Amino acid sequence: MASLDTSRAIYRTVTFTAAFGEALASVFGTLTAWNDARVTRKALSALSDRELDDIGLVRGDIEELARRGW
Repeated sequence: MASLDTSRAIYRTVTFTAAFGEALASVFGTLTAWNDARVTRKALSALSDRELDDIGLVRGDIEELARRGW
């Protein structure tokens, strides 16, 4: 009597699919973070020095805030 074990093939497929999904989510997350930093940098750069002073910032703070978020 012969038997067929297919659990390994299914496990590999599920593992590959999960790994691909995680990689895709990581890329999407990285692109989203980059875009958020770009938008923040652009918005803060458009403010005058007086407006930045009103919110307690100087021009040198813009890059750091854009990189690490609020």
